[in-house]
Amino acid sequence: MDLKEKVHAAFEQRFATEGKLYASAGRINLIGEHTDYNGGFVFPGAIDKVIMAEIKPNGTDKVRLVSVDFDNAYCEFGLREEDAPEPSWARYVFGVCREIQKRGGKVHGFDAAFAGDVPNGAGLSSSAALESCFAFALNDLFNDNTIDKFELAKIGQSTEHNYCGVNCGIMDQFASVFGKKGHLMRLDCRSLEHEYYPFNPEGYTLVLVDSRVKHELADSPYNKRRASCERVAAKLGLETLRDATHEQLNAIKGEITAEDYLRAKFVLEEKDRVLAVCDALVAGYYDTVGRKMYETHAGLSKDYEVSCEELDFLNDVARECGVTGSRIMGGGFGGCTINLVKNELRDTFVATAIKRFAERYGHEPKIYDVVISDGARAL
Repeated sequence: MDLKEKVHAAFEQRFATEGKLYASAGRINLIGEHTDYNGGFVFPGAIDKVIMAEIKPNGTDKVRLVSVDFDNAYCEFGLREEDAPEPSWARYVFGVCREIQKRGGKVHGFDAAFAGDVPNGAGLSSSAALESCFAFALNDLFNDNTIDKFELAKIGQSTEHNYCGVNCGIMDQFASVFGKKGHLMRLDCRSLEHEYYPFNPEGYTLVLVDSRVKHELADSPYNKRRASCERVAAKLGLETLRDATHEQLNAIKGEITAEDYLRAKFVLEEKDRVLAVCDALVAGYYDTVGRKMYETHAGLSKDYEVSCEELDFLNDVARECGVTGSRIMGGGFGGCTINLVKNELRDTFVATAIKRFAERYGHEPKIYDVVISDGARAL
Protein backbone atom coordinates (compact mmCIF):
# COMPACT_ATOMS: atom_id res chain seq x y z
CA MET A 1 0.00 0.00 0.00
CA ASP A 2 1.55 3.33 -1.02
CA LEU A 3 1.39 6.44 1.15
CA LYS A 4 -1.66 7.92 -0.59
CA GLU A 5 -3.61 4.67 -0.18
CA LYS A 6 -2.56 4.35 3.44
CA VAL A 7 -3.71 7.87 4.31
CA HIS A 8 -7.02 7.51 2.45
CA ALA A 9 -7.78 4.14 4.06
CA ALA A 10 -7.30 5.62 7.54
CA PHE A 11 -9.41 8.69 6.70
CA GLU A 12 -12.23 6.63 5.23
CA GLN A 13 -12.20 4.17 8.11
CA ARG A 14 -12.44 6.89 10.77
CA PHE A 15 -14.68 9.44 9.03
CA ALA A 16 -16.58 7.38 6.39
CA THR A 17 -16.09 10.07 3.73
CA GLU A 18 -13.48 11.45 1.35
CA GLY A 19 -11.36 14.57 1.72
CA LYS A 20 -8.75 16.48 -0.27
CA LEU A 21 -5.10 15.36 -0.35
CA TYR A 22 -2.13 17.59 0.42
CA ALA A 23 1.60 16.97 0.83
CA SER A 24 4.73 18.80 1.89
CA ALA A 25 8.34 17.71 1.73
CA GLY A 26 11.27 17.10 3.99
CA ARG A 27 14.47 18.90 3.06
CA ILE A 28 18.21 18.58 2.60
CA ASN A 29 20.80 21.35 2.78
CA LEU A 30 23.54 20.84 0.20
CA ILE A 31 25.97 23.31 1.76
CA GLY A 32 25.93 26.20 4.23
CA GLU A 33 26.09 25.02 7.86
CA HIS A 34 26.16 27.31 10.93
CA THR A 35 25.81 30.26 8.55
CA ASP A 36 22.18 31.05 9.35
CA TYR A 37 22.76 32.79 12.69
CA ASN A 38 25.72 34.62 11.15
CA GLY A 39 23.47 36.33 8.59
CA GLY A 40 24.85 34.21 5.74
CA PHE A 41 23.45 31.91 3.09
CA VAL A 42 22.02 28.38 3.19
CA PHE A 43 21.34 26.18 0.18
CA PRO A 44 18.40 23.83 0.84
CA GLY A 45 15.97 21.93 -1.34
CA ALA A 46 12.77 19.95 -0.82
CA ILE A 47 13.04 16.19 -1.32
CA ASP A 48 10.83 13.33 -2.47
CA LYS A 49 10.04 12.24 1.11
CA VAL A 50 6.80 13.84 2.29
CA ILE A 51 4.13 14.23 4.94
CA MET A 52 0.73 13.63 3.30
CA ALA A 53 -2.68 14.50 4.73
CA GLU A 54 -6.28 13.98 3.67
CA ILE A 55 -8.45 16.78 5.06
CA LYS A 56 -12.11 17.81 4.96
CA PRO A 57 -14.02 20.58 6.80
CA ASN A 58 -16.52 19.01 9.24
CA GLY A 59 -18.83 21.95 9.97
CA THR A 60 -17.96 22.06 13.69
CA ASP A 61 -15.46 23.96 15.82
CA LYS A 62 -13.44 20.78 16.50
CA VAL A 63 -10.40 19.27 14.82
CA ARG A 64 -10.48 15.47 14.60
CA LEU A 65 -7.08 14.06 13.79
CA VAL A 66 -5.65 10.61 13.00
CA SER A 67 -1.89 9.95 13.01
CA VAL A 68 -1.51 6.90 10.78
CA ASP A 69 2.16 6.38 11.67
CA PHE A 70 1.30 6.22 15.39
CA ASP A 71 -0.97 3.19 14.94
CA ASN A 72 -3.90 5.38 13.86
CA ALA A 73 -3.76 7.34 17.12
CA TYR A 74 -6.75 9.69 17.40
CA CYS A 75 -6.97 13.16 18.93
CA GLU A 76 -9.76 15.73 19.07
CA PHE A 77 -9.35 19.35 20.11
CA GLY A 78 -10.90 22.80 19.82
CA LEU A 79 -9.38 25.88 18.26
CA ARG A 80 -8.94 28.13 21.30
CA GLU A 81 -5.62 28.56 23.11
CA GLU A 82 -6.89 26.61 26.13
CA ASP A 83 -7.77 23.64 23.88
CA ALA A 84 -4.12 22.63 23.31
CA PRO A 85 -3.96 18.81 22.96
CA GLU A 86 -1.74 16.54 25.04
CA PRO A 87 -0.05 14.38 22.35
CA SER A 88 3.10 16.06 21.02
CA TRP A 89 2.28 15.04 17.42
CA ALA A 90 -1.09 16.80 17.62
CA ARG A 91 0.46 20.02 18.95
CA TYR A 92 2.11 20.64 15.58
CA VAL A 93 -1.29 20.78 13.89
CA PHE A 94 -2.87 22.73 16.75
CA GLY A 95 -0.01 25.25 16.59
CA VAL A 96 -0.50 25.79 12.87
CA CYS A 97 -4.24 26.42 13.44
CA ARG A 98 -3.53 28.93 16.19
CA GLU A 99 -0.78 30.75 14.27
CA ILE A 100 -3.09 31.19 11.28
CA GLN A 101 -5.78 32.58 13.59
CA LYS A 102 -3.31 34.97 15.26
CA ARG A 103 -2.59 36.44 11.84
CA GLY A 104 -6.29 37.06 11.19
CA GLY A 105 -6.77 33.97 9.06
CA LYS A 106 -9.75 31.62 9.33
CA VAL A 107 -9.70 28.05 10.59
CA HIS A 108 -12.85 26.02 11.23
CA GLY A 109 -13.28 22.44 12.36
CA PHE A 110 -11.91 19.73 10.09
CA ASP A 111 -11.18 16.02 9.92
CA ALA A 112 -7.73 14.84 8.89
CA ALA A 113 -5.55 11.75 8.64
CA PHE A 114 -1.82 12.06 7.93
CA ALA A 115 1.27 9.92 7.46
CA GLY A 116 4.72 10.32 6.02
CA ASP A 117 7.85 8.73 4.63
CA VAL A 118 10.19 11.45 5.91
CA PRO A 119 12.47 9.52 8.30
CA ASN A 120 12.19 10.73 11.90
CA GLY A 121 15.43 11.78 13.57
CA ALA A 122 17.48 11.76 10.36
CA GLY A 123 17.77 15.54 10.09
CA LEU A 124 15.32 15.81 7.19
CA SER A 125 12.84 18.04 9.04
CA SER A 126 9.75 15.88 9.26
CA SER A 127 8.20 18.39 11.68
CA ALA A 128 8.59 21.25 9.18
CA ALA A 129 7.00 19.06 6.50
CA LEU A 130 4.03 18.40 8.81
CA GLU A 131 3.59 22.09 9.63
CA SER A 132 3.91 23.15 6.01
CA CYS A 133 1.45 20.52 4.82
CA PHE A 134 -1.27 21.69 7.21
CA ALA A 135 -0.50 25.41 6.76
CA PHE A 136 -0.83 25.04 2.98
CA ALA A 137 -4.02 22.95 3.29
CA LEU A 138 -5.80 25.25 5.77
CA ASN A 139 -4.88 28.26 3.65
CA ASP A 140 -6.47 26.52 0.67
CA LEU A 141 -9.58 25.22 2.47
CA PHE A 142 -10.49 28.21 4.62
CA ASN A 143 -8.65 31.27 3.28
CA ASP A 144 -8.82 30.99 -0.53
CA ASN A 145 -5.01 30.93 -0.58
CA THR A 146 -4.80 34.56 0.54
CA ILE A 147 -1.91 33.89 2.95
CA ASP A 148 1.34 34.18 0.97
CA LYS A 149 3.91 31.39 0.94
CA PHE A 150 6.47 33.27 3.01
CA GLU A 151 3.88 33.76 5.76
CA LEU A 152 3.10 30.01 5.59
CA ALA A 153 6.76 29.29 6.32
CA LYS A 154 6.71 31.71 9.26
CA ILE A 155 3.53 30.03 10.57
CA GLY A 156 5.46 26.75 10.72
CA GLN A 157 8.43 28.40 12.43
CA SER A 158 6.17 30.11 14.99
CA THR A 159 4.48 26.77 15.67
CA GLU A 160 7.88 25.33 16.64
CA HIS A 161 8.66 28.35 18.85
CA ASN A 162 5.31 28.70 20.59
CA TYR A 163 3.83 25.19 20.77
CA CYS A 164 6.71 22.70 20.41
CA GLY A 165 9.50 24.36 22.40
CA VAL A 166 12.03 24.49 19.54
CA ASN A 167 13.66 27.87 18.80
CA CYS A 168 14.47 27.01 15.17
CA GLY A 169 15.44 29.19 12.24
CA ILE A 170 13.37 29.59 9.09
CA MET A 171 15.30 27.31 6.69
CA ASP A 172 13.40 24.05 7.22
CA GLN A 173 9.92 25.50 6.81
CA PHE A 174 11.09 27.73 3.97
CA ALA A 175 12.41 24.74 2.01
CA SER A 176 9.24 22.74 2.67
CA VAL A 177 6.99 25.55 1.40
CA PHE A 178 9.09 26.96 -1.46
CA GLY A 179 10.67 23.73 -2.73
CA LYS A 180 10.82 23.40 -6.53
CA LYS A 181 11.52 20.21 -8.43
CA GLY A 182 15.02 20.11 -9.92
CA HIS A 183 16.14 23.24 -8.06
CA LEU A 184 17.94 24.18 -4.87
CA MET A 185 17.37 27.56 -3.20
CA ARG A 186 19.99 29.99 -2.05
CA LEU A 187 18.33 31.63 0.93
CA ASP A 188 19.80 34.83 2.34
CA CYS A 189 19.28 34.42 6.10
CA ARG A 190 19.52 38.18 6.66
CA SER A 191 17.20 39.59 4.00
CA LEU A 192 15.25 36.32 3.53
CA GLU A 193 15.48 36.79 -0.23
CA HIS A 194 15.87 33.58 -2.20
CA GLU A 195 16.97 32.49 -5.63
CA TYR A 196 16.52 29.14 -7.40
CA TYR A 197 19.48 27.26 -8.88
CA PRO A 198 19.14 24.26 -11.21
CA PHE A 199 20.06 20.92 -9.66
CA ASN A 200 19.76 18.18 -12.25
CA PRO A 201 22.88 16.09 -11.66
CA GLU A 202 22.60 13.60 -14.51
CA GLY A 203 24.68 10.55 -13.70
CA TYR A 204 24.68 11.28 -9.96
CA THR A 205 22.59 10.24 -6.96
CA LEU A 206 22.17 12.10 -3.66
CA VAL A 207 22.63 9.52 -0.89
CA LEU A 208 22.09 10.21 2.80
CA VAL A 209 23.90 7.92 5.22
CA ASP A 210 22.28 8.16 8.64
CA SER A 211 24.73 7.15 11.37
CA ARG A 212 21.82 6.67 13.80
CA VAL A 213 23.92 8.23 16.54
CA LYS A 214 23.44 11.48 18.37
CA HIS A 215 25.95 12.70 20.93
CA GLU A 216 24.31 14.87 23.57
CA LEU A 217 26.86 17.30 24.98
CA ALA A 218 26.17 19.00 28.28
CA ASP A 219 27.97 22.28 27.58
CA SER A 220 25.54 23.69 24.97
CA PRO A 221 27.96 23.43 22.03
CA TYR A 222 25.69 25.36 19.65
CA ASN A 223 25.42 28.27 22.06
CA LYS A 224 29.20 28.28 22.52
CA ARG A 225 29.80 28.33 18.76
CA ARG A 226 27.34 31.16 18.34
CA ALA A 227 28.92 33.12 21.19
CA SER A 228 32.35 32.77 19.52
CA CYS A 229 31.00 34.21 16.29
CA GLU A 230 29.27 37.07 18.10
CA ARG A 231 32.46 37.96 20.00
CA VAL A 232 34.46 38.18 16.78
CA ALA A 233 31.76 40.22 15.02
CA ALA A 234 31.64 42.64 17.96
CA LYS A 235 35.45 42.96 17.90
CA LEU A 236 35.19 43.90 14.22
CA GLY A 237 32.36 46.36 14.92
CA LEU A 238 29.91 44.33 12.83
CA GLU A 239 26.42 43.03 13.55
CA THR A 240 27.27 39.55 12.21
CA LEU A 241 30.15 37.82 10.44
CA ARG A 242 28.21 38.10 7.16
CA ASP A 243 30.04 41.36 6.40
CA ALA A 244 33.49 40.32 7.64
CA THR A 245 36.42 39.65 5.31
CA HIS A 246 39.35 37.26 5.72
CA GLU A 247 41.67 40.28 5.81
CA GLN A 248 39.71 41.84 8.68
CA LEU A 249 39.72 38.56 10.61
CA ASN A 250 43.46 38.04 10.17
CA ALA A 251 44.12 41.63 11.29
CA ILE A 252 42.63 40.89 14.74
CA LYS A 253 43.94 37.33 15.06
CA GLY A 254 46.28 38.29 17.89
CA GLU A 255 43.49 40.00 19.83
CA ILE A 256 41.05 37.06 20.02
CA THR A 257 41.35 33.49 21.28
CA ALA A 258 42.59 30.76 18.96
CA GLU A 259 39.20 29.05 19.31
CA ASP A 260 37.23 32.14 18.35
CA TYR A 261 39.54 32.65 15.36
CA LEU A 262 38.93 29.11 14.07
CA ARG A 263 35.14 29.41 14.49
CA ALA A 264 35.05 32.69 12.56
CA LYS A 265 37.46 31.37 9.92
CA PHE A 266 35.10 28.47 9.19
CA VAL A 267 32.08 30.79 8.85
CA LEU A 268 33.85 33.08 6.38
CA GLU A 269 35.09 30.12 4.33
CA GLU A 270 31.63 28.53 4.34
CA LYS A 271 30.09 31.79 3.13
CA ASP A 272 32.50 31.70 0.18
CA ARG A 273 31.78 28.01 -0.47
CA VAL A 274 28.02 28.52 -0.76
CA LEU A 275 28.55 31.19 -3.44
CA ALA A 276 31.12 28.99 -5.23
CA VAL A 277 28.68 26.07 -5.31
CA CYS A 278 25.98 28.31 -6.80
CA ASP A 279 28.34 29.28 -9.63
CA ALA A 280 29.43 25.66 -10.13
CA LEU A 281 25.83 24.43 -10.45
CA VAL A 282 25.03 27.04 -13.08
CA ALA A 283 28.07 25.84 -15.05
CA GLY A 284 27.32 22.14 -14.39
CA TYR A 285 30.65 21.60 -12.59
CA TYR A 286 29.66 18.86 -10.16
CA ASP A 287 33.28 17.98 -9.36
CA THR A 288 33.61 21.49 -7.93
CA VAL A 289 30.42 21.05 -5.92
CA GLY A 290 31.82 17.80 -4.50
CA ARG A 291 35.17 19.34 -3.62
CA LYS A 292 33.45 22.14 -1.71
CA MET A 293 31.37 19.56 0.20
CA TYR A 294 34.55 17.82 1.38
CA GLU A 295 36.02 21.20 2.36
CA THR A 296 32.91 21.93 4.43
CA HIS A 297 33.21 18.61 6.25
CA ALA A 298 36.88 19.26 7.05
CA GLY A 299 36.04 22.72 8.36
CA LEU A 300 33.14 21.46 10.48
CA SER A 301 35.36 18.71 11.89
CA LYS A 302 38.65 20.56 12.52
CA ASP A 303 37.83 24.27 12.86
CA TYR A 304 34.21 24.35 14.06
CA GLU A 305 34.55 21.04 15.92
CA VAL A 306 30.96 19.84 15.55
CA SER A 307 31.68 16.48 13.95
CA CYS A 308 32.13 13.17 15.75
CA GLU A 309 34.11 9.99 15.16
CA GLU A 310 31.27 8.21 13.35
CA LEU A 311 30.67 11.03 10.86
CA ASP A 312 34.37 11.47 10.16
CA PHE A 313 34.55 7.71 9.54
CA LEU A 314 31.69 7.86 7.01
CA ASN A 315 33.34 10.83 5.30
CA ASP A 316 36.61 8.88 5.02
CA VAL A 317 34.78 5.85 3.56
CA ALA A 318 33.13 8.11 0.97
CA ARG A 319 36.48 9.55 -0.10
CA GLU A 320 38.05 6.08 -0.32
CA CYS A 321 35.15 4.89 -2.49
CA GLY A 322 35.61 7.77 -4.93
CA VAL A 323 32.40 9.59 -3.94
CA THR A 324 32.34 13.03 -5.61
CA GLY A 325 31.31 14.95 -2.48
CA SER A 326 30.48 14.13 1.15
CA ARG A 327 29.92 16.09 4.34
CA ILE A 328 28.03 16.29 7.61
CA MET A 329 24.51 17.59 7.08
CA GLY A 330 23.06 19.56 9.95
CA GLY A 331 24.31 20.88 13.25
CA GLY A 332 26.70 18.00 13.90
CA PHE A 333 27.54 15.58 16.75
CA GLY A 334 25.67 12.80 14.92
CA GLY A 335 23.02 12.39 12.26
CA CYS A 336 23.66 12.10 8.52
CA THR A 337 26.27 12.62 5.90
CA ILE A 338 25.04 13.84 2.51
CA ASN A 339 26.87 12.32 -0.44
CA LEU A 340 26.97 13.22 -4.14
CA VAL A 341 27.69 9.86 -5.77
CA LYS A 342 28.19 8.86 -9.40
CA ASN A 343 25.52 6.33 -10.33
CA GLU A 344 28.00 3.60 -11.17
CA LEU A 345 29.58 3.90 -7.71
CA ARG A 346 26.35 4.09 -5.73
CA ASP A 347 25.86 0.37 -4.90
CA THR A 348 29.53 -0.23 -4.06
CA PHE A 349 29.66 2.84 -1.82
CA VAL A 350 26.46 1.93 0.03
CA ALA A 351 27.52 -1.69 0.58
CA THR A 352 30.99 -0.62 1.76
CA ALA A 353 29.63 2.05 4.11
CA ILE A 354 27.13 -0.36 5.68
CA LYS A 355 29.68 -3.16 6.12
CA ARG A 356 32.54 -1.09 7.47
CA PHE A 357 30.37 1.05 9.75
CA ALA A 358 28.69 -2.03 11.25
CA GLU A 359 32.07 -3.69 11.82
CA ARG A 360 33.36 -0.59 13.61
CA TYR A 361 30.28 0.56 15.56
CA GLY A 362 28.07 -2.52 15.94
CA HIS A 363 25.03 -1.29 14.02
CA GLU A 364 24.23 -0.52 10.40
CA PRO A 365 23.60 3.03 9.19
CA LYS A 366 20.37 3.76 7.33
CA ILE A 367 20.54 4.71 3.66
CA TYR A 368 18.21 7.13 1.87
CA ASP A 369 18.42 8.06 -1.81
CA VAL A 370 16.73 11.44 -2.28
CA VAL A 371 15.59 13.48 -5.27
CA ILE A 372 15.02 17.25 -5.24
CA SER A 373 11.26 17.75 -5.56
CA ASP A 374 8.38 20.17 -5.08
CA GLY A 375 7.41 21.53 -1.67
CA ALA A 376 3.90 22.05 -0.21
CA ARG A 377 1.09 21.34 -2.65
CA ALA A 378 -2.38 19.97 -3.22
CA LEU A 379 -2.42 16.53 -4.83
